[in-house]
Amino acid sequence: MSKRLNENITSRYFEAANKLGSKKARRKIIAYVESYDDVFFWRTILGNYEDDSRYFEVMLPTRMNRLERGKKAAIANIMDGVGHNMIACVDADYDYLIQGASPASRTLLTNSYIFHTYAYAIENLQCYAPSLHNVAVAVVLNDHSIFDFNEFMTRYSEIIYPLFVWNIWYYRSDHYAEFTITEFDNIIELGDVRIDDPEYSLDKLHKKVSRAVDGFKKKNPNARESYLALKDDLNRLGVDSSNTYLYIQGHHLFDHVVVPIMDKVCGRLYREREQEIGDQSVHNMQYQTEISSYKNSVGDITAMLKKNMGYAMSPQFKNIMNDVAEFLDAK
Repeated sequence: MSKRLNENITSRYFEAANKLGSKKARRKIIAYVESYDDVFFWRTILGNYEDDSRYFEVMLPTRMNRLERGKKAAIANIMDGVGHNMIACVDADYDYLIQGASPASRTLLTNSYIFHTYAYAIENLQCYAPSLHNVAVAVVLNDHSIFDFNEFMTRYSEIIYPLFVWNIWYYRSDHYAEFTITEFDNIIELGDVRIDDPEYSLDKLHKKVSRAVDGFKKKNPNARESYLALKDDLNRLGVDSSNTYLYIQGHHLFDHVVVPIMDKVCGRLYREREQEIGDQSVHNMQYQTEISSYKNSVGDITAMLKKNMGYAMSPQFKNIMNDVAEFLDAK
């Protein structure tokens, strides 16, 4: 069976299923996502728009009764005239920022049935800096603020921003292979972060980034005007020097920046609480009981981050919500 035929059959199936119900029955809208981790994220958004007339079912894409994953699969399932009963909800990646410089970017920007994260990926939003202290509290149940996540992520963003602009500059051109995301990630690798002295790792990072930026300036002596124009355009899209971390590769941010820092912060907060329990316990039996109860209440950092909904405060989240509202109002 051809790809187009299979998609049209799938489309007609959901159209017909909706027509079979009574006029008062709620319309089902299928939302295809890239992976299991995306299901909860998009449910937190789409659930806000369910009412007596419609509801959403968030799922992974399937083709020929076989489960598929990834952005291409999610988008492929809603192409070719599926209509308002199917949508795709995907990570923006660089497709949003390169503004039509590739076929995938043009599809993302022009197809009204495709919704994206505005940030690079859901991982970036799960690492939304103003919410990270709350995540640490959820993990170790200790509300002592010992590390300024927001300040650190702002400084980190300010340092990597000039190099990030160069990375997007290359991806908007036809020679993007000369400076890949992988190469960019390697340069902005933080290494060991000292939570008592975060400037140590930031200073080392600044030196690495400055060397790379100087290299690209020398390599592209006539790019100043286009580079500055790109900065203005990125600002229009919501990117500035203080929030660049939201637009770098999501897995890099999650696995190599936020989780390692969170691990150190939570480790110290855990030991602090453990010491407090020891100091306040009258005898060993009380200590063992209390420490056992505490250990059973402590959460997992990665799991807590993946369920973190602090991104609801972010402009990017509000943009997604506005897109969904406009889409539904138009139907």
